[in-house]
Amino acid sequence: MIETKLSTKKKMRNTLFISFIVIICLIVRLGFIQFVQGSELSSLAYRQQTLDRVINPKRGTLYDATGQKILAVSSTVETISVNPGNIDKANKEKVAKELSDLFELDYEKTLKKVSKRSSIEVIQKKVEKEKADELRVWMEQNNITTGINIDEDTKRYYPYSNFASQIIGFCGSDNQGLDGIEAKYDTELKGKQGSIQRHTDAKGGEIGKEGENYVSAIDGNDLVLTVDFTIQSIAEKYLQEACIDNECTDGGNVIIMNPQNGDILAMATYPSYNLNEPYEAYTEELEQNWEEMDQSEKTKNLQAVWRNRAITDTYEPGSVFKLITSSAALEEGITDTDNEGEFTCTGGIEVAGVRIKCWRYYRPHGSESLRQALMNSCNPVFIGLGQKLGVQTYYTYLNKFKLLNKTGIDLPGEANSIFLAENKAGPVELATISFGQRFEITPIQLATAVSAIANGGESIKPRIVKQIINSETKEITDIAVQKDERVISKETSEKVLGMMESVVSEGTGKNAKVAGYRIGGKTGTSEDGVNTNKYVTSFCGVAPIDNPQVVVLVTLYNPTGEGGHQGGGVAAPVGGKIFSEVLPYLEVTQGNKEEIEEIEQVQTPDILGKTILEAEKILKASGLELNIENEIDELDKENITVKEQVPNAGITVNKGSKVTIK
Repeated sequence: MIETKLSTKKKMRNTLFISFIVIICLIVRLGFIQFVQGSELSSLAYRQQTLDRVINPKRGTLYDATGQKILAVSSTVETISVNPGNIDKANKEKVAKELSDLFELDYEKTLKKVSKRSSIEVIQKKVEKEKADELRVWMEQNNITTGINIDEDTKRYYPYSNFASQIIGFCGSDNQGLDGIEAKYDTELKGKQGSIQRHTDAKGGEIGKEGENYVSAIDGNDLVLTVDFTIQSIAEKYLQEACIDNECTDGGNVIIMNPQNGDILAMATYPSYNLNEPYEAYTEELEQNWEEMDQSEKTKNLQAVWRNRAITDTYEPGSVFKLITSSAALEEGITDTDNEGEFTCTGGIEVAGVRIKCWRYYRPHGSESLRQALMNSCNPVFIGLGQKLGVQTYYTYLNKFKLLNKTGIDLPGEANSIFLAENKAGPVELATISFGQRFEITPIQLATAVSAIANGGESIKPRIVKQIINSETKEITDIAVQKDERVISKETSEKVLGMMESVVSEGTGKNAKVAGYRIGGKTGTSEDGVNTNKYVTSFCGVAPIDNPQVVVLVTLYNPTGEGGHQGGGVAAPVGGKIFSEVLPYLEVTQGNKEEIEEIEQVQTPDILGKTILEAEKILKASGLELNIENEIDELDKENITVKEQVPNAGITVNKGSKVTIK
């Protein structure tokens, strides 16, 4: 009996002890939760009980250099979502049916979203306001006040479709920049998201009656580009014409740059693509086979056209590069422009046991000065100058002209040049570099180097954006012009420009002449790879020679038409056409009044608002031709009116020029 009582007491004591330990553990655990994990758990609870619906900001607007043309803009659209827990069970099928019918969605998939045990499901993004308003009316008619959300969103539009497509780039479904300026300046353009917050239970149902907390989105900043709408339109017009007429199988590009401040006034690539439909076929040929293509083939074609070849692709510049050799030789005092008989072309020159021919080896140029050698594009003369300069000095000038490094232009995907390392460049390599072959650079590197010659000898960084406008304060931030070290003296610059003028007035670049203007330039032809039987033809021009305001570089890839593949016959005429419209537009003073009488010039009439038929008659009366950018049926010419014209009214052009309309 006594033992039983002792045993019972012992059990009670043990039970009390265990209970005490459990209570202590619970107190410690509660303290740990309260003081150590308190803030974290509170945050988790808030997130669990708060339903956030994102409000996307408007991306910043892109303007052309004049600030008058909008190149990219975000418009208000709607995002449709549902809170399944707030939709009455009896209404779920009805809601799913309406949503699938209205937005052309799969009914079963929509019903699955409406019936899910989740707080929120997105039904459709980028819905136009008219469609969203239809849904609002239906909700009111069916007395559905909760469970369907219609939230403000934005959608990117490009008013001019294919215009400057490789420069501007495009956005993804979530408004993030994926290419071009849209990607490079995404941080500036994208803005800051807002939100709509509402307290919910685990099923997504509302807790309490506090209503919604609205946090406004902050729109992205606007950008003003250096690209001038009219100049870009001129570049695109003549590039497309050249690529079609000369059957350039691999397309082409044009860069128009202001050498004084580095502004890219135009950067055109052909073919281009529709920025509003970047994932669609962009040529008639592709359209015919698009549905049959597998995804990898589609992606390959799309990436090819998205690429801005003026900055991403390298090529052998050919004889245009003789401008660099000339500049270095003149700066080092090795030669001068007009020393009669200083050089003799015998049809070729031997370098380290290798005979390198002049392009006119069959009828040598004979006795020449440097000016004549540049006009004739005589390879042996420039090989000789390269030998006198030597590898070390030549590479010093390559570095000064920024040809060994990227230019740093504010666009994504810029490639660097491909040169042999200085310590591996032997006599033959130096010889080929001297006349522009067996190395590769990008078109933007060449245009930047020639700009240094044109502006008096200073290296300058190209830019594509010149101003950022704050969306809230409207404060304007200017992107500074960046000039670097002096590459050559002003005296050398003037000498090279003078020789370039002779190339256009009497030499291989004479097809780039424009009556009344002093234009300089250099043509180039090179092989596109080794033994490919493909060529790259180019022309680089500067105007006006006495005060250069424009550098134009035309690059055409593999011209296979009847006009051949020589720079003087294929690329130089394109440069001339571009100058004939760009220089009057920029109100550049004509330097040679006597030549103006050789080619009759007229002012472009105002055809905005006229029907195409009327515009055609007006232009014909002025001695101009009509070029219609869009495909128009002959019967529609009496009804469709002109919305855009390039050049604008009042611009002086050569008689016989084309006016492009949209």
